[in-house]
Amino acid sequence: MADVLEDKRTATRFRILAEIADRQPAVSQGEIADAVGVTSQAVSEYTRGLVEDGLVEKEGRSRYRVTKEGVDWLLQSATDVRRFADHVTDDILGNVGEDAAIARTDIEAGTTVSLSLEDGLLHATPNDEGPATGIATTDAESGEDVGVTEFEGIIDLEPGRVTVYQVPPVRSGGSRTVDGGSLAAACEDAPVLAATGVEAVVALRSAGIEPDTTFAPGEVAAEAAERGLNVVIVATADSVGRVTDALRDVGVAYEVANLD
Repeated sequence: MADVLEDKRTATRFRILAEIADRQPAVSQGEIADAVGVTSQAVSEYTRGLVEDGLVEKEGRSRYRVTKEGVDWLLQSATDVRRFADHVTDDILGNVGEDAAIARTDIEAGTTVSLSLEDGLLHATPNDEGPATGIATTDAESGEDVGVTEFEGIIDLEPGRVTVYQVPPVRSGGSRTVDGGSLAAACEDAPVLAATGVEAVVALRSAGIEPDTTFAPGEVAAEAAERGLNVVIVATADSVGRVTDALRDVGVAYEVANLD
């Protein structure tokens, strides 16, 4: 379980710090008490503890501001909560819920199907021979979406690789310093191609390549890699840290490389 949810006091501390961050610098302890469901006295005691621990600084009467250490703690705690929520949604509820797959052939409701991932999407075949199986809940023709429940087994899946190529920022020459041939070769046959930073997007377009996405490349790459897809990210050097942080947060392996 996420550390912040292990006991009521830590969970309340997390919620109060989040409310302070949302309302700073003018903080009404009464409003926070109503939002969190505790007394104003409890908010005062928690706030005093947050100040003592260096997570909040007091700027005056009813004026507080979350410190850098407080922001870091909030971010880490929020990440832990998100991971736990994903575990509940994907691993626990997913086992008793219903998901959709693409039917490889015609399927009748009630049929046992084997499940596999192809191009990052779940596919169903009417047999019980795969390492992962389920029961079709709807009729479907080949190529249609079919409901599947009562999942058993584990889909045999090798995580995809993520490679991040750096493009210099404009102050260091930007896209003009990138060899289009090398860039095209690096991106060739990449199932998923993401870019971040103007210089990276321009370099790709100059090479005649349009990225699949220019938004949240780290998060996109992490999800794609977890579904077995290889990903190439072309990033302006200034943006590489944000990309790799997103990959590290979910434990996805990656390589940062330079274009030849």
